[in-house]
Amino acid sequence: MASNEYLDDVHVRMLRVTEDLRAIQQQLNCAAMQAPGDPELMEALARLPEIESLEVLKSALDQMRHFLFFYVQVMTTGSEVEDRPAPKKLQSAQVESLLEKYTSLSEAVLLRHFANSKNRKPN
Repeated sequence: MASNEYLDDVHVRMLRVTEDLRAIQQQLNCAAMQAPGDPELMEALARLPEIESLEVLKSALDQMRHFLFFYVQVMTTGSEVEDRPAPKKLQSAQVESLLEKYTSLSEAVLLRHFANSKNRKPN
C-alpha cells in the first residue's frame, strides 16, 4: 500500500472515529438529561458494566489525547516538545481545515464502499 493511500485511510478512519465520539457524547448527554426523571434509566446507567465501559473509554481517550499532543508537537515543530496545549482557536481552525480537506475523500470512500458492497455476498 502506498504511503499516501495509507495516510488517506488513516484520515478517513479518524473522521469516522470523530463522528462516532460525537454521537456517543450526544447520546450520553441525552441519557444524563433524562436520568433524573427516570429511575429505571438512572439505575441502568449506574450498573457496573456501564460504568466500566465508560472508564475504559475514558482511559483510551486520555491515552490518545496524550499521544496526539506529543505527536502533533513532534510532527509540526521537529524540536523538543513543550508541555503547553495549543490555543483553542488554533485547534478549532486545524480541525475545520482537516475536515474540509477530507470531506470529499470520505465521500469518495463511502461511494467506493457502497459500490464494493453491491458485489459482495452477505455473511
